[in-house]
Amino acid sequence: MIYPSIDPVALDLGFVKLYWYGVMYLLAFLLAYLLAKYRSKNTNNWTSKTTEDLIFFGAIGVILGGRIGYMIFYNFSGLLADPLSILLIHNGGMSFHGGFLGVLLAMHLFNRKHDMKFFSTMDFVAPLVPLGLLFGRIGNFINGELWGRATTSEWGMYLQGEGVYRYPSQLYEAFLEGLVLFVVLWLYSSKARPVMSVSALFLILYGLFRLIVEFVREPDQQLGYLAFNWLTMGQLLSLPMIILGIILFSMAHNKTETE
Repeated sequence: MIYPSIDPVALDLGFVKLYWYGVMYLLAFLLAYLLAKYRSKNTNNWTSKTTEDLIFFGAIGVILGGRIGYMIFYNFSGLLADPLSILLIHNGGMSFHGGFLGVLLAMHLFNRKHDMKFFSTMDFVAPLVPLGLLFGRIGNFINGELWGRATTSEWGMYLQGEGVYRYPSQLYEAFLEGLVLFVVLWLYSSKARPVMSVSALFLILYGLFRLIVEFVREPDQQLGYLAFNWLTMGQLLSLPMIILGIILFSMAHNKTETE
């Protein structure tokens, strides 16, 4: 396979440019809103207003947390050298783990406003996230960023600019973190489950999928491998998610309270 030359600008009006990366985020938020509206019909205490607030708070958490997290976790030296580079979101550079922390804070504020319980909200939110990750990874692919390692395998994609084959790890993540994770969480949450269990399953599976893909993903150039010539920042940040998810899943199933 040969990587196609894709213009990162979806629409150029002269006075403003619309980037494919931004389009992917808009599609992600729109789909999350539609899925939330659908789920709210079968869930107590969720009205049209709370659903709209949920997506608004979540979007702010994803964007701010994702960008700040990327600059801190993956490009802190670049942030120190040029603090305004944190505003260049259209060039890519969003951290899932930073976005995740941003969403946790946003959901805390959302729960305070609507007097709702944290894990009940997170269980509602968890199945909405994976398809957003799918669109985000497609945005990475279009931007030509976050490629996998060089390979001679037939699974590689030829990059004409580099003259090498690389694993299209963005597409692997889109499939696992996006499509597969969505199907599992959507089916699992379609029945009443113990509070925390949906959130816990998200943590376990996302962390596991990310851990696996990182073995073929090229580490960020400014960081490289953290240890053993294979440990990456993505793996280091995913391990606590898996451990926490297992703990929460066990706690959830030792309780009788359900959504």
